[in-house]
Amino acid sequence: MIKGKYKYYVQIVFKGTPPAKRNKDGSFKKCLGTGDVGLDIGTSTIAISSNTDVKIIELADKVQSIENERLKLQRKLDRSRRATNPNNYNADGTIKKQGSKKIEWKRSKKYIKTVKKLKELYRKQASVRRYQHECLVNYIISLGDKVYVEKMNFSALQRRAKKTEIKKNGKPKRKKRFGKSIANRAPAMLLSIIDRKLQYFNKNLVKINTQKARASQFNHKEDSYKKKKLSQRWNNFNGVKVQRDMYSAFFDYEYKSRP
Repeated sequence: MIKGKYKYYVQIVFKGTPPAKRNKDGSFKKCLGTGDVGLDIGTSTIAISSNTDVKIIELADKVQSIENERLKLQRKLDRSRRATNPNNYNADGTIKKQGSKKIEWKRSKKYIKTVKKLKELYRKQASVRRYQHECLVNYIISLGDKVYVEKMNFSALQRRAKKTEIKKNGKPKRKKRFGKSIANRAPAMLLSIIDRKLQYFNKNLVKINTQKARASQFNHKEDSYKKKKLSQRWNNFNGVKVQRDMYSAFFDYEYKSRP
C-alpha cells in the first residue's frame, strides 16, 4: 500500500553477485577498502575505528522525524476510538474486559483515513531506514575488507525486565528497555547488510565473542579488565579521556593483535 492505494510489482531475482556500479569514465562508484575495521554497535549509534577514519554515527537519524509524526497519528486514532466507542471504556480510561465475548469497535471515515496515513508512514520509515543503512554500509566497507564486531543479542535488549527493582527514593524502576530504539534504528539489519555486501567479495563479517573480548572493560594502561556502569560513557586514563564506544571499536579493530 503506497499513499493509501495498493500497487503491485513483479520482481525478477537473478542468481549470483550483482554488477558493481560505474561512473561515466568507467571507474567504480564504490570500492572495497583494504585493512581492518572495528565496530561497536549500540541500540541507536555505531562507533567505527579504522586505519583512515574514526567516528561515531547515529543510526538512521532521519527516521526520528517520521517517528514523531507517527506518534501524533497514533494519539489521534486513540482519541477517535474513545469518542466513537465510549461504552468500551471504564471510568478510569481502561478498556472493558468482555471475557470470551469479542468487543465491537466503531470506526469513523476519518479514522480509516488516518489508519491509511499511518500505514504510509510505516512504509516510508522502513524505506528511509533501509536506504540510510545501505549508504552507511557502503562507507564502512570502503574503509576495509575485514570488519570486526562484538556479538550482540538485540532480542534480549528488546524484552522488558521481569524483576521489579526499587530505586533509592523507593520508587520502582521502569521495566522498559530498548525495544522502541531497536525497532526504529534496526542495528541487526545493519550488520546483516554488512555481511551480505562482504560476501560479494568472498568475505564475511567477523563476530567476536563478547565474553572473550570484553572490549568496553579493557584498560590498556594497566592491561586489566574492570566492569563499568552503562552510564559511564568516558574512560579516564590519567587525565586523558576516551569515549567508551570509540574505545571499544578501537579494540575490536585491534582484536587480532591482542593476546
